Amino acid sequence: MPFLLLLQSPTPSPVSAHVPEWMSALLTLIYVGAFLLLILLLYVALLRYRLSRARQSASVPDDLPKAVRKRLGSTTTNRGLKALRWVFVLLAAGVFGFHVYWAKYAATNNEKFQELSYKDLRNRRISESTLRGWILDRSGRLDRALALYRREGNGDIVREYPMDKPFAHIFGSDRGDPGIERALFGVQNGSMPEALQVVQGESTTRKANADVRITIDRDLQQAAVDQLKGKHGAVVVLNPQTGEVLALYSEPSYSLKEVEDEATWIRLEANERDKPLVSRALGAYYIPGSTFKTVTMTAAFIAGLQDTQFTCSGGGYVAAPGANAILDDGGAGEVHGTIGIDTAFEVSCNQYFAQMGVKLGADRLKQAAQLLGIGTYDTPVEALRGRKQPEIWNASSDAIKRALAPREATIVTGKQVTRYDLALIGYGQGYAGQMTPFQMALAASAVGNMEGKLMKPKIEFDRPPEMFKQVVPPQTAQRMREIMGLVTGGPSGTARGVFGPVKAAGINTGGKTGTAQKVIPLYDPKTGQPKTRHRVEKDNKGNIIREYEETIMDTEHPRIDAWFLCIAPLERPQLAMAVIVEGGGYGSKAAAPIAAALVMKAKELGYFNNGNPQKAQRGLPKQTPTPVPRPRRQ
Repeated sequence: MPFLLLLQSPTPSPVSAHVPEWMSALLTLIYVGAFLLLILLLYVALLRYRLSRARQSASVPDDLPKAVRKRLGSTTTNRGLKALRWVFVLLAAGVFGFHVYWAKYAATNNEKFQELSYKDLRNRRISESTLRGWILDRSGRLDRALALYRREGNGDIVREYPMDKPFAHIFGSDRGDPGIERALFGVQNGSMPEALQVVQGESTTRKANADVRITIDRDLQQAAVDQLKGKHGAVVVLNPQTGEVLALYSEPSYSLKEVEDEATWIRLEANERDKPLVSRALGAYYIPGSTFKTVTMTAAFIAGLQDTQFTCSGGGYVAAPGANAILDDGGAGEVHGTIGIDTAFEVSCNQYFAQMGVKLGADRLKQAAQLLGIGTYDTPVEALRGRKQPEIWNASSDAIKRALAPREATIVTGKQVTRYDLALIGYGQGYAGQMTPFQMALAASAVGNMEGKLMKPKIEFDRPPEMFKQVVPPQTAQRMREIMGLVTGGPSGTARGVFGPVKAAGINTGGKTGTAQKVIPLYDPKTGQPKTRHRVEKDNKGNIIREYEETIMDTEHPRIDAWFLCIAPLERPQLAMAVIVEGGGYGSKAAAPIAAALVMKAKELGYFNNGNPQKAQRGLPKQTPTPVPRPRRQ
């Protein structure tokens, strides 16, 4: 095997400014200079015109009519030229404003510009002019590097990813949405030379070749990969005390090496069934089912309604006259009687949390959702817009925030929301059906934090922790953790059996199971494309109004997704986790075992020894780095 060589804190390489884009930079400076000169000339002309008007006014008799006096100062032709002059000024200002927008603001405000900026010649030449730094996992060990360089037998230096697919959605490729590798080492890091530097031949140094240590644990990430193998789903693991992202994985994934080929990229992008290019953890919406009861419970504690009791009966709960009765999974045969929030959470009682949703009302649900980072909107149309949420991240640059920005989870809390809608939201259905695994991990993290805070997630190891919101007081968070502990350790807990071995290993945990049905399209097994049928709309006279292709939905066999939220250990949580398995069935059967396995893996890695993994002291000693020469690319 070729020897692995480290790029250890090298001196940044200067980037030559004498490149083909020199002419573009020169023309930019000429344009800016001409525009400023034009403004100066216009100002001088305006000043001379007013002085001339003042002299003329002094020599004109006062008894002349106003119209005559005005014409003596400016002929009709002069007035026309004046109007054209100001039209020209406005057009020039508009062009200049357009230039300023694309030069200064598009990089942060225009998503399409960000997506395509890597194709720009100047961007590509600068980003390729030096080698990138290594990316290390949280241990900081060289032998556990996640992105590094290797020298081949012919002397070529190539970028290598020892865990290619497991980190593809995090690192990102040179196509599509940027990942953290482009954010850390690419054109977004602010080291782009200005036009004046390019024309003057000045060099610009870049910090792109510094090694970066991230919070992801290589072993825990691999464990998530192993647990999701052959499934469709995602795992998100956070440290609720600091916001550190310990594992973030979506299955199916893709290979960073393979998508260097454009044909492969196009094929993967066209696969609508598997969506391998989409990070399910950050960018896919799911109906949360009973895991959303964690949010409803949070809202109840914030509102002071945690001691409220409701009755679960065989007839179900009818939120409004004429509305469908809300029952539990066991139908009319599953009756819990009059219960409090602790028992309702332990047995996952739909009727209780439906009634709690109604009692809380839209405003209280809205307050709790916003504290947890969930977007609240007045109408379903607004809630479905799917905006990105970069502000949730604790990161050193806007580029990193944009690269990891999750889709904003949303609920509808406007005036048109009915009692029945509130009941559905209360137990994770209806207008609460726009949740991401990342968002549900945040909801668990707020409960797991010892002070009741929601910490901003972070992936850069050296970033100090930042709080997003103070969600509940510390005493309330402790009580909520005790309630979550009933799910995995209570006598009727829905995940008690699965977490029996975890309990036997001396680890107290908390959790919440969830199961949700979702109607999805029928897919062509060969192409991965949704099946469609041709539709024709006609008016009353039989004339064709429009023709279109309608996606065929599988209404007879809805997909049943399995969820599980987890915090561990209960005394001082070091893990807050969300697991989703598409089509997995009940959460206790498909998602909870994955969470239990990851908790056991975290114990093995030493995460429950005062929260400090011991693996950095195990295994091979650190290698002595040998610098790799940084070739200049022309």
